[in-house]
Amino acid sequence: MASADAFNAFEAAAWETKPVAYGDFFGEITPRVVEPLLDAAGVGPGVRMLDVASGPGYAAGQAASRGASVVGVDIAEAMVSAARERYPQIEFRHGDAEALAFPDGSFDAVVGNFVLHHLGHPEQAAGEFARVLAPGGRLALTAWDLPTRARFLGVLLDAVAEAGASPPSDIPAGPPFFRFSEDEELVRLLRGPGLGDVGTTRISFTHVASSGDELWNGLLAGTVRTAPIVLGQTDEVQLRIRAAFERLVKPYEAGGHLELPVSVNLASARRRES
Repeated sequence: MASADAFNAFEAAAWETKPVAYGDFFGEITPRVVEPLLDAAGVGPGVRMLDVASGPGYAAGQAASRGASVVGVDIAEAMVSAARERYPQIEFRHGDAEALAFPDGSFDAVVGNFVLHHLGHPEQAAGEFARVLAPGGRLALTAWDLPTRARFLGVLLDAVAEAGASPPSDIPAGPPFFRFSEDEELVRLLRGPGLGDVGTTRISFTHVASSGDELWNGLLAGTVRTAPIVLGQTDEVQLRIRAAFERLVKPYEAGGHLELPVSVNLASARRRES
């Protein structure tokens, strides 16, 4: 419990520094998952939707354009401010995914785009998602697929492993990053709070980066859990990681740029009527 709480505190503090860097890099990737996420949650005109860990507000903004009534919450005040600036017509609040400040049954749909691997207590959060859903309401969540398929991230993680680098001791140990890349784990998580009609699917596409430098800099600037594993190493180890990274991205070179596979696990469920 203490380690999970320490991890949550680390995440909350780190995201306060990331709105711009996250948007600059992941703003080309995570919005591409929003349409299937909203489809899975049945978001349309008049639907009351909660966007959990809304970040810059990509999912909330697209839901509002569908005619939904949207509220977004995020643990980082800086992300809330960025979302409000981007989508001033939408209500964004500071909020904790593991303790949502809404009455039972407040929403017809709850979505979380890449929230799960940022939570120290994912089962607690899943219970909260189910609690605030109205009977018959739908939940949809995404998680990064395994690094063997999500290569835009996997090339860096493979380089770290090849260099023999270990996470710095001053970074709180979080839950397994790729736990919810596995269908079974996602299904188990959603069935825990008594949700039904649980299913998973994968979304795959290609991310184009102009160069290895762009990918390297984007991942180090825009991530909270991955960047310290690299930046917390000695200069010598960082050089080894970079050398391995440069070799590992070469198979993805095409026409003067990189074409990197992205793979995402999408899960959905429904709150039972009774």
